[in-house]
Amino acid sequence: MGPPGLAAPSDAAVVDARGLLLHPGLVNAHTHAHGNLAKGMGDRWTLELLLTAGPWLSGGRSLEDKHLSAKLGAVEMVLKGCTAAYDLTLEWPAPTLEGLEAVGRAYAEVGMRAVVAPMVADRTFFEAIPGLMDVLPPAMQKDVEKLRPAPWKTSEANMRHALANWKLTGDQIRIAVAPTIPHHCSDEFISACVALSREHGAGLHSHVAESKVQAIVGLKRYGKTLTAHLDDLGALGPRFTVAHGVWLDGDDMRRLGGHGASVAHNPGSNMRLGNGLGDMHAMLGHGVNVGIGTDGANCSDNLNMYEAMRLASFASKAQRPDAERWVTTEEVAVAATEGSARALGLDGQIGRLAPGYKADIVFLDLGHVNWIPLNDPTNQLVHTEDGGAVRHVMIGGRMVVQDRRVTTVDMAALARQVEAARQRLAGINAGGKALYEQLAGVVGRFCPGLAAVPYHISRYVGSAG
Repeated sequence: MGPPGLAAPSDAAVVDARGLLLHPGLVNAHTHAHGNLAKGMGDRWTLELLLTAGPWLSGGRSLEDKHLSAKLGAVEMVLKGCTAAYDLTLEWPAPTLEGLEAVGRAYAEVGMRAVVAPMVADRTFFEAIPGLMDVLPPAMQKDVEKLRPAPWKTSEANMRHALANWKLTGDQIRIAVAPTIPHHCSDEFISACVALSREHGAGLHSHVAESKVQAIVGLKRYGKTLTAHLDDLGALGPRFTVAHGVWLDGDDMRRLGGHGASVAHNPGSNMRLGNGLGDMHAMLGHGVNVGIGTDGANCSDNLNMYEAMRLASFASKAQRPDAERWVTTEEVAVAATEGSARALGLDGQIGRLAPGYKADIVFLDLGHVNWIPLNDPTNQLVHTEDGGAVRHVMIGGRMVVQDRRVTTVDMAALARQVEAARQRLAGINAGGKALYEQLAGVVGRFCPGLAAVPYHISRYVGSAG
């Protein structure tokens, strides 16, 4: 890199970037590979209903299905200017090296960077919510008992094996640890995950205070917030990332900031699931590193980081009339690049166009209507761009998208494979769908009751608690 007219090495490839705006590849701080085959399968889902639907949406997956779902998501992300992602992928009843490698290989084949983190738990969703199991009819209790994850020592052993035997290149595809939701995990399991993270220098990622139900459950189960409980267990630190953090209070944010931790802010999913608006401005004010994410396609329905940036800006502005307490477009753009890169443990490597950084570059067509006229690049990147102007995407100096086409994947073949998988999985998971339809009425009544319990902060639009 250098000023105009810089002499290039004689063997350098020349890319004509006239009429193009270059920006660092966007970095998705939080997504889920398994969600990509469940795109658009529901509408009025709270987070708790989505979790109830999990066996229907993600059940019966073969290794090839896991690979295919991850590849589909990676293709969508690179076509929309995203070059790296933190992927919390699901295997039931326990993670396996083979399953994690299937996801990692998919990213590598497309050409993306990824941190792959198995989501793990040792309690069912129905055990994790105090009182929920008690309101289920006996027959349903027997049905959900079959959904129990593996004992935590099994999941710990499998993750330890995967961490010790990871063969995919650490520069492009890494592995991390994701105790999925704190109260879905025993304290012993969370402590084991913390120990694994420290032992292997791996990231630690968990859904914390995503919904008000989670915030209330934290108080009921631990007598303190989920963040405070995780702090007691030694989980907080520079490698720790909170997913969502909608219902974090000021003390939670101070704890996270003081430990150098991150929050993956997913404004689209937060609104889609009725969880409220996370306070990104307050997080930044408390020294929290904030990245931007899309969440999974089963609960946000697309993996568009441009949309996530736009919503992060708009959500901040919808929270209060004091413009001085709104996030700026520059803060959002930095969060979606450098902030997310730090959450992935790749700070100093990606997220900037600067000497010493990887050549992860998005080329936007300034002739596209999104950029006519060109008034302010940062404002328009966050507020105007929607992925339509993406012309090329380079990752590590390799053109993964060229003239709006993915160079690494046969799209027609991918579409055929996905449709075949969709049809097959619909049949396999018909029983899971039927069970969800029975459970949804109970969960849909019980959990909003928890959400009605008074809490000392509110993240909903308007005056609703």
